[in-house]
Amino acid sequence: MAKQGDSEAQPTSRVLLEMKRLDVGSAVALVGHPLHVMMVHFPVAFVVATFGIDILYWWSGDEFWVRAGVWSAGMAFWSGVAASIVGTGELLLVRGIRMLEASWSHAVAAMTLVGIAGANWGIRLANPADVLPHGLVVSAIATVMVGFAGWHGGKLVFDHGVGILVSPKD
Repeated sequence: MAKQGDSEAQPTSRVLLEMKRLDVGSAVALVGHPLHVMMVHFPVAFVVATFGIDILYWWSGDEFWVRAGVWSAGMAFWSGVAASIVGTGELLLVRGIRMLEASWSHAVAAMTLVGIAGANWGIRLANPADVLPHGLVVSAIATVMVGFAGWHGGKLVFDHGVGILVSPKD
């Protein structure tokens, strides 16, 4: 909080101070909305859904879940690729984001997750019979990786203010 009589209020929040120290605003945005922050929900949802689908197939044995898993794993991969392209753009275009260690941890974890999602989809395309146990195990690993990548992404947003605002540089 600012003291009474100060002509200009100074932020006291750690996140606001961090945002003032570094330019961590989004450079890849649509009508003022950072695209990466909007896109990451899709691969996260599809990865977790694929794991759930695999559990349902294991439990029920219904072949429907094999077909649903192919689609879900494919969407996890392709939406992850799209979010990664936008996230890489943010990383390369905004110096303040590149300077944060958590950015690199998030990038490595997210790219690893995209690779795992691609392998998961590939297992299902090459041999649907391998869903049990291989697809289920890879889905479980991907779900754990979502938590790791998401934790680092959340750290960027909540601790450093990354992607909260659009970069003032035009």
